[in-house]
Amino acid sequence: MKELKGCLAPIPTPFDERGELFLDGLKRNLEAWAKSSLDGIVVLGSNGEFVMLTQEEKLRLLEFVRENYPRDKLLIAGTACESFKETLFLNKKAHEFGYDAVLVLPPSYYKGSMTDDVLENYYLRLADESPLPVLIYNMPANSGINLSSKLVVRLSRHPNIFGIKDSSGRIVQISEVIAESKDSFAVFAGSASFLLPTLVMGGVGGILALANVIPDVCSKIIERYRAGDIEGAREIQLAILRLNNLVTSGYGVPGLKAALDIVGLYGGPPRLPLLPLAEDKLDDLKREINKVLSRFS
Repeated sequence: MKELKGCLAPIPTPFDERGELFLDGLKRNLEAWAKSSLDGIVVLGSNGEFVMLTQEEKLRLLEFVRENYPRDKLLIAGTACESFKETLFLNKKAHEFGYDAVLVLPPSYYKGSMTDDVLENYYLRLADESPLPVLIYNMPANSGINLSSKLVVRLSRHPNIFGIKDSSGRIVQISEVIAESKDSFAVFAGSASFLLPTLVMGGVGGILALANVIPDVCSKIIERYRAGDIEGAREIQLAILRLNNLVTSGYGVPGLKAALDIVGLYGGPPRLPLLPLAEDKLDDLKREINKVLSRFS
């Protein structure tokens, strides 16, 4: 198993103007990301609009990416479905295709019933049966469920649960997980906005939307931190805060896809019900991208 660490991009799913999968655009993006300093990518994460895809489309994407992305880099599949059975099915297919690990959100439709005991049982049973290592995905902004540090620490004891992507931004909670989980448990920042704080507390890297757009700049934060250049890492961390906001909570997936178009990759339209980024917001996004790239590229 490859070591889980570094800078990873949760890649968007490209669509054409009719809303169909656009694999030519995806291949172009994969070639660019493979040449960058990214340590790997995640397919079918939140930025991949996985909730908008059919099961057939998910399988097609998983297979296509595996065939067109280097084997020496980390490749992780987002497999979360509301159904345990469907999630496990995707875990098994990702294993067949040759993925390194799976990233799994908690089921959330019946969120009122998703107590710690229920979620602990869910993840433990999934890890028991999954042929691939499991990464927990904490994304309360989308799921409406925050996985407590106590729950995550208990789950970290399972031999097939290897880490977590935490997008909550709750650095105290993230720190508690790092402090109390097993030493080999890989904690990833789920946003570039708190990448350096996570590293300082003992995290292993980040799975970052912004890394799709400026992968080498995001990777430099980790590189500088590992080299002991805390001030250099801090300089970049502060400089990317506004751009990161624009391609995440600010403009969401439409903003991320517009940013890809701006840097010469394929972004294209999101899938309904999401709408493309409004024209009056593009100039602001362009200015912020150019400002960051002019300083650090």
